Amino acid sequence: MSIIHKHIDEIFEYDGSQINPSWAFQEFGVYGSSIITWIGPVNITPDNLKDFADVGLEIKSNYMVNFICEFFDQQPPNMRIAYLRQRLIVMIFREILTEYGIKTKREGDDIFVDDGKLSISIASISLSSAKIHFALNLEDKGTPDDVETIGLFDIKDENGTQIFNKDNLSDLINETASRFIDELQTIENDISKTKVLG
Repeated sequence: MSIIHKHIDEIFEYDGSQINPSWAFQEFGVYGSSIITWIGPVNITPDNLKDFADVGLEIKSNYMVNFICEFFDQQPPNMRIAYLRQRLIVMIFREILTEYGIKTKREGDDIFVDDGKLSISIASISLSSAKIHFALNLEDKGTPDDVETIGLFDIKDENGTQIFNKDNLSDLINETASRFIDELQTIENDISKTKVLG
């Protein structure tokens, strides 16, 4: 499976509409399976909520790294596979944080650092594709008052030094997307070389 990663330098808001099918093609002319990343605020409007458990809740943040993933390899699209891939990108990102010496906790598809919620995520399907939105707070600003949150720029090492900043953020984004793509392609390769039972 070929997957394109495209980072958008423009800052714009994620309002939930970007989870709609073929958004990457309609907005940026990106064909096929893709990962689109950008930095911007999140403020999901009620009509764009996809998780029934989130109805009535505020999902917002002033400053986040956003990943929109879309896959066309399963026809018809499979909700279970979409959620398994969502968990995969979450765990890959946790693995990267561990390599930076950052201790994390995962509850489902949510990542926590020092009891602060670092990430949000949703997976869903349309008639033609599977979609994932995965986003990480950069700062603990503009988030719901009833949720303790933390941003990547708030995380410090044992010496009190900021680990992530604007200078190394693009490396973090690219590394996450690259590892996710590599993992999915490795799975495809393993499938193609495995003898079936029976």
